[in-house]
Amino acid sequence: MKVAIIGAGGRVGSNAAFALQCSGVVSEIVCLDVNQAMAEGEALDLLHGAPLCGDQIIRAGTYADCADMDCIVITAGLRRKPDESRLDLINRNVSLFRNILGEIKNAGLKRDAIVLVVSNPVDILTQLAVEFLGLPAQQVLGLGTVLDTSRFRALIADSLGVAPTQVDALILGEHGDSMLPVWSSATIAGLPLAKFKNVTPSWQNQIFERTKKSGAEVISRKGGAGWAVGTSVRAVVDAIALDRKCILPVSSLVDGPYGIRGVCISVPTVVGRAGVIRHLEIELWPKEMSALQASAANLKNTRATIK
Repeated sequence: MKVAIIGAGGRVGSNAAFALQCSGVVSEIVCLDVNQAMAEGEALDLLHGAPLCGDQIIRAGTYADCADMDCIVITAGLRRKPDESRLDLINRNVSLFRNILGEIKNAGLKRDAIVLVVSNPVDILTQLAVEFLGLPAQQVLGLGTVLDTSRFRALIADSLGVAPTQVDALILGEHGDSMLPVWSSATIAGLPLAKFKNVTPSWQNQIFERTKKSGAEVISRKGGAGWAVGTSVRAVVDAIALDRKCILPVSSLVDGPYGIRGVCISVPTVVGRAGVIRHLEIELWPKEMSALQASAANLKNTRATIK
């Protein structure tokens, strides 16, 4: 699979490229950036490590290369300020994002190309990409709450002293302030999380609040997130490239499940080579269902403010 990363000169784009190189699944990584020299530098740096990772083609490119790509990952965007919500980015990022979509559309896309939106606010921008690019909706998806879910699982594991890979727990909804934790189905090694010692409502609130604020915490400490989002991108791209049919909380156009219609939001989604294969409507606690529907309404109202 050939993958183009738009914004590869930035922290998120370069970290995503590195994660994809280390994974060794994709056959080609093309780095694009408004700063061509930066894109060339990142591609060269990655290329120098190729003998130790895999036999991939790694190079800098332009939007014209998008016509030959199987997957286009959009990471370009203005950085969120420490005291700024993801949705506050909307007025600053929409114009930039529309220009990027225009360049991609002008280049032409393969009929089965997948577009993965990482730029924030990811749910709103994913919906813009669905509306603008003319691709089938299932071929346009956003990173959604994949990163939030990874953070959630990592914090649970760290607090309880267990292996992070054995924690299964989801964050759904908006990648932002109205996200919700799904405690009802959370497990560790298949065992109900609720049965573990120290798992109390107070502990749950503490874990979720730190998860929700994790992005701002990282920004305040090092200027921006990179490594965890890079591995999150890798998880989605690998699922597409290998047609793994993984269940991931990506953002995509939902039209029916959970009573949600006409909005891009994260729900449990089977992801493979075709992009979004199907949405899974699992049973949620009533308060979780209400929170998910409220999150969808919040995103729909925000989308309505964009001309």
